[in-house]
Amino acid sequence: MRITKTTSLMLLSGVATAMLIGQASALEAQAFVDRVAAVYKTIGYDFKFGPATLDGDTVTVQGITIGLVAATPDMKPMTFDTEITFSGVAEYDDGSYTADSVTIPDIDTDFATDPVGHITLADARIDGLYIPGGETVPAAAVLQMVQSISTGALSVTRDGQEVISIESMEAATEFTPEQGSAELTDLSSTLAVNGISVDLSTVGEEDAQAGAVIEALGLTSISGNITQDLTWSMADGHMVLHSFLLDFADVGSLDIAADLTGLTPAVLDQMYAMQAATPTEGKTAEELAQAQMMSSMALMQGVSIVSAKVRYDDASLAGKLLDFFAQQSGTDRATFVAGLKAALPAMIADTGIPALTDLVYPPVSTFLDDPQSLEVRVAPPQPTSILVLAAAAANPAGLIAALGLAVEANTAAAE
Repeated sequence: MRITKTTSLMLLSGVATAMLIGQASALEAQAFVDRVAAVYKTIGYDFKFGPATLDGDTVTVQGITIGLVAATPDMKPMTFDTEITFSGVAEYDDGSYTADSVTIPDIDTDFATDPVGHITLADARIDGLYIPGGETVPAAAVLQMVQSISTGALSVTRDGQEVISIESMEAATEFTPEQGSAELTDLSSTLAVNGISVDLSTVGEEDAQAGAVIEALGLTSISGNITQDLTWSMADGHMVLHSFLLDFADVGSLDIAADLTGLTPAVLDQMYAMQAATPTEGKTAEELAQAQMMSSMALMQGVSIVSAKVRYDDASLAGKLLDFFAQQSGTDRATFVAGLKAALPAMIADTGIPALTDLVYPPVSTFLDDPQSLEVRVAPPQPTSILVLAAAAANPAGLIAALGLAVEANTAAAE
């Protein structure tokens, strides 16, 4: 009898222990996803996770709904009924968490019915997730939340016909010192969207006029890549966007670069706080954007432009456009270009900035005659505050000098 009673007590004790461990695991898993949702809410995302479970250091979540904190009534949240796995999760004394990786199963599902929209996505993952602790989340911590995001192939079809495909995507950031440090000094980030292919042949089914233009320009199918390279120093807020390049074969490439100073984490903290204080109820998306832009401008007085440029290199698009508009005008390309160049001074004069004529007319005329490249650069004599430049806009001629504005055509790209 005594042996039986002892055995029963041991069994009951084991069951009770298992129940307690199960409750603790569920609580820890829930605490983790609750913290993820709370941190992302500070930067404008509204995450609602499904049930979360813990197995060792792996948290598995069944589904997620993603919305925006400042969403207007017409901006509906998106629900994804898929399993999300956070692997290598660790909790720290300051309330922060890290996860070695976040993965989801490959997606293969319809997202629309008329026409039938279908999407497939493979190998989507995040590596190096950092969720800071504390009641407030400073900008320096927000900047370190993800080391890299990557996917394999993406395909979107319309009634069974592929309209968009991408071979792979990756965005990666390196931190100095290591990720999660309260003493972040520098970061560098890269982006690569490879093997983009877009089929525009079905546009005419929705918009006959646009479809006809696309057909005439020979743009029913385009392919290319998008890349970005950026470095950022926290102490002085020196951000250099070395290149943001959209490069499409047989179309052209658009490259954007900028060099700014004063964009420090402290400035970002002020922006986040001001955005959080902006009332959203009853406002449209446009009204919210305007309110936040005005608030942000007030904080940009310490941010200065060192230089910036936008460069377009043609790979046939400009020539095709000139041929198209010439045909629409019932003339040949040479005659159309001559007429366009003759009208250009009057078009510039309509801006009310006479100084632009000498600056813009020669390079644009050169480009129209032989479309190769067109580049617009600003390089102030010394770094100049964005607010100072905004004030200088009252005197456009003075603004041109303050910006060090230059326009060039058919020049070799800088190394």
